[in-house]
Amino acid sequence: MNPTNLKEAKWWKHTGNGKILCTLCPRYCEIGEGQIGFCFIRQNINGKLYTTGYGRPTGFAIDPIEKKPLNHFLPGSDILSFGTAGCNLGCKFCQNWTTSKAKIDDLNSLIASPEEVINLAKNKSTPSIAFTFNDPTIFGEYVIDISKLAREEGIKSVMVTAGYIDKEARKDVYKFIDAANVDLKAFTERFYFKNTLSHIEPVLDTFIWLKNETDIWFEITTLLIPGENDSDEEIKQECDWILKNLGDTIPLHFTAFHPDFKMRDIESTPPSTLKRAKKIADSMGIKYAYLGNIYDPESQSTYCKNCNTILIERSWHSIKIKNLKNNKCAKCGNLLDGIFN
Repeated sequence: MNPTNLKEAKWWKHTGNGKILCTLCPRYCEIGEGQIGFCFIRQNINGKLYTTGYGRPTGFAIDPIEKKPLNHFLPGSDILSFGTAGCNLGCKFCQNWTTSKAKIDDLNSLIASPEEVINLAKNKSTPSIAFTFNDPTIFGEYVIDISKLAREEGIKSVMVTAGYIDKEARKDVYKFIDAANVDLKAFTERFYFKNTLSHIEPVLDTFIWLKNETDIWFEITTLLIPGENDSDEEIKQECDWILKNLGDTIPLHFTAFHPDFKMRDIESTPPSTLKRAKKIADSMGIKYAYLGNIYDPESQSTYCKNCNTILIERSWHSIKIKNLKNNKCAKCGNLLDGIFN
């Protein structure tokens, strides 16, 4: 690629052996001349690191925000969604592997400047933009420029991510972010190392940073894979960690696995497993536990935690807001945690 047509990357430095050390995520790739990092879209060209994914989305979609999933952030609204090629994790169960495991040259990518993305959101009257499909960490420069313009225009920005990002880089990438859904893919280092080619500690650190050092609204998603991360013990450990470190008001989504990519030999998650997980979360004190990728309106709807009045009724992505006024239950006045205006 001609570097004159590319964006020079942030978060890198020269090593002493003629390579470049990428410091965007905890993978810390050492990249030789002409080579690309694990994520496929950060390349060493003439001794400088460039982001080949900047301004090159693989496509746009208008989604219900609940699809991210976000249940307590502008419920019932649409969101402009897009991603690029590549990813900095190696999940064997990836549901978007045709793009996350692709190089930018392999895809018929679009060309879209940050200004054009903002204009598209305005033209489609979407109140927010989602960086999603692959992990937006890897196109952090693009995220920063778009989210900065979005804030100036009164448009919200959402990260849908695995949270695998360097401590210093995330301060930049999340500077203008309003909400996030972060995958907690399991609650063991064994699972992370074996099935995602990453580590759990940086992800847990991102959660604590989001909670303690930002005003970003965030929710958590755990994809339950039969025989891999769905035991009662592991679910209890996850919920216990969330309660101790993040509190009881962070929405937790348990979603169903479907065979894909390198895990086609494992059956889909039965609804009974998801319901068991939600029962555990509820009993331990998680206020907002939801189920996803199955049809179960009762477990996908939001209720007042004081009087049990239904506040947001969901059937797949069909949303009806009921008995909710100024973020409070209209029946008893109890506050519903989240951002609803």
